[in-house]
Amino acid sequence: MLIKLKKQVIKGMIVMELDERKVRILKAIVSNYLETGEPVGSRTISKLADMNVSPATIRNEMSDLEEMGYICQPHASAGRVPTDAGYRFYVDSIMADREEEKAGDQEERENLLQRVDKLEKLLKQVAKVLAANTQYATLVTMPQYNNTVKFIQLSQVDETTLLAVIMVDGNIVKNKLIKTTYSLKNEEILKFNILLNTFLQGASLEDINLELIQTMKLQAGEYAEILETIFQGIMEAIHEADDLKVYTSGTTNVLKYPELANSSSAEKLLGTLEDIEDKEEFAKHVEDVIQQDSDIQILIGQENSDENLKDCSLVTATYKMPEGAKGTIGIIGPKRMDYKKVVTMLKELTGELDDIFNS
Repeated sequence: MLIKLKKQVIKGMIVMELDERKVRILKAIVSNYLETGEPVGSRTISKLADMNVSPATIRNEMSDLEEMGYICQPHASAGRVPTDAGYRFYVDSIMADREEEKAGDQEERENLLQRVDKLEKLLKQVAKVLAANTQYATLVTMPQYNNTVKFIQLSQVDETTLLAVIMVDGNIVKNKLIKTTYSLKNEEILKFNILLNTFLQGASLEDINLELIQTMKLQAGEYAEILETIFQGIMEAIHEADDLKVYTSGTTNVLKYPELANSSSAEKLLGTLEDIEDKEEFAKHVEDVIQQDSDIQILIGQENSDENLKDCSLVTATYKMPEGAKGTIGIIGPKRMDYKKVVTMLKELTGELDDIFNS
């Protein structure tokens, strides 16, 4: 029986077909290495109850798997460890035919989620729960909206200061103090409110172009210069609402894994941790994930675009909010992470979050 894999190229190598015995041996190698972190030898594989083949046969099959690029030998006297292609095969196979499993501590996670009523606290708690239960680094992003303007309200603070209250999609409210060179009367502020809402209500950032601004300035007449000052303040507030917020937890967990903490990987590891903590930089990777709109994504080693994550795996899931907003939950760990547990937990959590938000 031949098992076909989807074609993929890793370091210039095209993944090849495997027969059933090679599949069983490869899965056993990856599974054993995930558990122990030690190179796996033929004798270890031969002792497995469902293998029923001699160590000599297993050695031959392992040589073929090494030639195909699924496993490698760290040094001459050692067993084999999975390559990125080997991890990818394992992950694709468990995603394709795995049975739904309930990860441990589900009741604990549900109770924690039920006790939190504010979105920010909820997402921070999700990051902590995942980090505690997986012992990997975790990140959760605030949901991203299109930032369509729902309502704008100007009010006077003092003679030359206005308070702009802007509500965008998701009922996110931003306040902005705007300094003017002219003391506006109440009836003038009312006219600005009418003008701003007439042109901007229901508009997204993509809709607000130069032509729209010029039309508004023509409507404002002698107040065009003041309108421009107010408009700039409103745009700054909307862009602030658009900033991606990322909550992280357990970033030091990756130090527990020797393959990430040893001297050859230490510099990259520090870069990885800094990358996670640098929310603005890491947002670029998260936004790419959100755009994919897929259920679960797993990037292994060289599949990560960030050089600092080449020795890690990144598993992400997307949760959805009403009005089309999306957020990301991600887990970063060694390539030998427990993928079954991670995928199961992410599926459960995103399902729970979807239920909470939709209710």
